[in-house]
Amino acid sequence: MPRGEGFDELRILSGSANLPLAQRIGEILGVELCEADARCGNGTSYAPGRFPDGEVRVQVQQTVRGKHVFVIQPTSPPVNDHLMELLILVDALRRAACREICAVIPYLGYARQDRKMMGRVPISARLVADLLEAAGVDRVLTMDLHAGQIQGFFKVPLDHLRSDRMLAKYIYDQHPEWLENLTVASPDIGGVWRARRMAKRLGELVHGSGELPLALVVMQRDEARKEVVVKDVIGTVSGRDVLLVDDILASGRTLITAAEEVVREGATRVFAACTHGVFTPGALETLDTPWLQRVLVTDTIAHRDEVRAAPQIEIVSVAEFFADAIRRIYRHESMTDLLAYLSL
Repeated sequence: MPRGEGFDELRILSGSANLPLAQRIGEILGVELCEADARCGNGTSYAPGRFPDGEVRVQVQQTVRGKHVFVIQPTSPPVNDHLMELLILVDALRRAACREICAVIPYLGYARQDRKMMGRVPISARLVADLLEAAGVDRVLTMDLHAGQIQGFFKVPLDHLRSDRMLAKYIYDQHPEWLENLTVASPDIGGVWRARRMAKRLGELVHGSGELPLALVVMQRDEARKEVVVKDVIGTVSGRDVLLVDDILASGRTLITAAEEVVREGATRVFAACTHGVFTPGALETLDTPWLQRVLVTDTIAHRDEVRAAPQIEIVSVAEFFADAIRRIYRHESMTDLLAYLSL
């Protein structure tokens, strides 16, 4: 197996959730992925297989004894399948006596359920943390948790990467025309801090300091009609381009509702930047409106062909970012500047 310089004790293993991202990370580091279950297909396999009844089938084909192993597996839809696959992969590695297991989870599912909002509901994010630790994970590397406090659910070290600096740099390099008259906006109250981080990042790139104007679309869920309704727009959007910033794009309804409202308030063009593109069924059709010119998403989740072909969708790769993080963790180097702590 060819090894990148200085990575003799490093192993990278991929689950089936996002094999292209894992392969790209391996290419950047100069480390070939471990074969995961060559028995389940013709020739080499880099992801787990299945037994006839659907159970995950794993056998790591290279030795990992005493090695530092990074398992790359977002728990994206189908969430339960990918989560169970990750747990079984970790268990296999633990029983193979590797030195350290780092679960690289670019998108962590069940993160929306991080607290009790009403009676008789679970805190699923804490349960997932407990399951990963019980399986044998030594540390976790993830990006843009839906709620930052989830970091405290883990007893093992967790490195929480932020996409704002990467996306801001991408916009600055690839879409400078967006920045001439731009307001950064959050489509909900809970994401204001996320939008402000982006406003500060873009402000630093454009002006050297400060931040771009910030706005907020105040929404409220109407339980009777089972839909989200806009209550107010705080901040100046009239006569300006608007960049909506969010962490998860699932159905697209929240994004489109916010885009429609800022246009009604006088915005000229509306763009969006979302870290995790889940794209549930019907999302592309929802996003295909004149209200929204372009949507940036990352490849933390493997995208279907129709998503990649959609003219309004632009995919930004996180492979370089995660490769750099893995390199630093393996070499015991500082992660502070990668974690992009930013005073707000």
